[in-house]
Amino acid sequence: MEFTVIDYSIFALLLVLSSAIGLFYALSGDRQRTVQEFLLANRNMGFLPVALSLLATFQSAVAILGVPAEIYRFGTEYWFLGCSYFLGLLIPAHVFIPVFYRLRITSTYEYLELRFNKTVRVFGTITFIFQMVIYMGVVLYAPALALNAVTGFDLWSAVLTMGLVCTLYTTLGGLKAVIWTDVFQTLVMFAGQLAVILVGARRLGGMARVWHLAEQEGKISGIDLDPDPFKRHTFWTLAVGGVFMMLSLYGVNQAQVQRYLSARSEREAKLSCYAVFPCQQIVLCLSCLTGLVMFVYDREHPLAPTQRPGSSDQLVLYFVMDVLQDLPGLPGLFVACLFSGCLSTISSAFNSLATVTMEDLVRPHCPGLSESRATLLSKLLAFGYGLLCLGMAYVSSMLGPVLQAAISIFGMVGGPLLGLFCLGMFFPCANPMGAVVGLLAGLAMAFWVGIGSLLHSMRGPPPPNSTVLPPVGNLTTILATTLLAPTLAPQSPTGLQKFYSLSYMWYSAHNSTTVILVGLLVSLLTGPTPAAAVDPRTIYPVLPRLLCCLPQKYRQRLCCRVDFPAQDADHADATVKSNRVPNGLAPPGPHRQEEEGQGYIRAAGAPAYALQETSF
Repeated sequence: MEFTVIDYSIFALLLVLSSAIGLFYALSGDRQRTVQEFLLANRNMGFLPVALSLLATFQSAVAILGVPAEIYRFGTEYWFLGCSYFLGLLIPAHVFIPVFYRLRITSTYEYLELRFNKTVRVFGTITFIFQMVIYMGVVLYAPALALNAVTGFDLWSAVLTMGLVCTLYTTLGGLKAVIWTDVFQTLVMFAGQLAVILVGARRLGGMARVWHLAEQEGKISGIDLDPDPFKRHTFWTLAVGGVFMMLSLYGVNQAQVQRYLSARSEREAKLSCYAVFPCQQIVLCLSCLTGLVMFVYDREHPLAPTQRPGSSDQLVLYFVMDVLQDLPGLPGLFVACLFSGCLSTISSAFNSLATVTMEDLVRPHCPGLSESRATLLSKLLAFGYGLLCLGMAYVSSMLGPVLQAAISIFGMVGGPLLGLFCLGMFFPCANPMGAVVGLLAGLAMAFWVGIGSLLHSMRGPPPPNSTVLPPVGNLTTILATTLLAPTLAPQSPTGLQKFYSLSYMWYSAHNSTTVILVGLLVSLLTGPTPAAAVDPRTIYPVLPRLLCCLPQKYRQRLCCRVDFPAQDADHADATVKSNRVPNGLAPPGPHRQEEEGQGYIRAAGAPAYALQETSF
């Protein structure tokens, strides 16, 4: 199972082309001379490259290894996750994108200052940085380790090469280079997975025979409508719990929101969300079919006991090297596919980390920073995070059994951050104290359940259908399969053991709900935000719609007397150009002004706002 010269050449070609894209955008256009061009691609991207970049950001190398292993071991139940994509992408398109885009912000956490105060913004920023710094090193190291174990591909050569190339094109080309390399790498990922499926199915007598044999072996799952939240995978955990997971990724995650904000218009940003839906379905389909082909192939061409992989995340690589070993170049194509997922994910991490550090931590304390200095500092931050990624990869190599916990931290943080944004966006009465306490409570709950589940699984065998904490190496928590223990004889968990067996698909819903409930309780106890202090631009009017059957006076009381005047479509589409400022606030002045796409109107001498609603 060794690579040929052709395989190494294909892998090298991936790196060269990725670097070339970065150099091209470093030397073309305005040559990344402004912060807006470097961090937001000049807000001039079309919906299709943005959509493919959205897809690539969360299709990490570990997901390419993890989903087929899940199907191989547990059947096609996981495929029902695709049902969650509809609401998981429709809600961001019609709720989160309009609010963020019209505020003209650069960092998602600027919203938190506009809605609450600077303290909440800093708390959100630090939480995100903690999440991503731990994540980016692991997501670089983990697939390289699996590749090294199966193929003998030099571990640190792969880690250093990928890390340095990614740092190069991210630092030089900015977000525009990241997006276009994502497009290229997405096509490579499609090609690699498709090649494995076609060659494997052809050797097994066609896809119809693969499906038939998998069905005979019980790997084609039916719809399990069991509502038990402690059961690892059911239709409800995947289709409903998956919606909250998708919202934490496609609704409020900086890496994704930054891509929405780079679109040339709000309409293009929404279209990118629509376009990523079929792409996500195709990716899920390819991964599941790979798992089925892998299962049937293993039944007909079993490996010797001494060749069996030590962990499930190596299953796909053993299968690929066995199936493609007689076809020079195709193993290299799959490795290029694997590391395309890695490159696209960590480049997004570098760019989003540079953005939040610059906009949320540096600029507020250096208001007089010139544009040229701010741009240079943004590039240095991206470069610095690239080097930090290599350092975190080295730290990951020394973690040993703690590696799973380090990977899992990423998944623990997404739910509380979703809850924080939902608290601010949907509940006008929430105040800054409630937001901070709610976030801390959500993080405490997330780490309690997550770490508790992990430690419990390490002490002994898990209960049936339990969820060993998923090693979330990609943002979509798809890697829940890579380190899961096999299902054992039925037991009856009780107490905390039962609590720790909550399906990981409900983690985002559980943790975000904790933030909202605690945040609302603390806000009501400490005094809700006065109606006059709430900027309707930062609120999505979900409460008036949910409470539409109640009398007017009760609706106003429950909405903290914040007015949400509806506007007709013609007025909503009105666009009048005006000057803009970085955080989206209207420039001062006595004259009436309307901002294009901002969704608000401010008249002379009037402190009130009119909120533009976005209909589903």
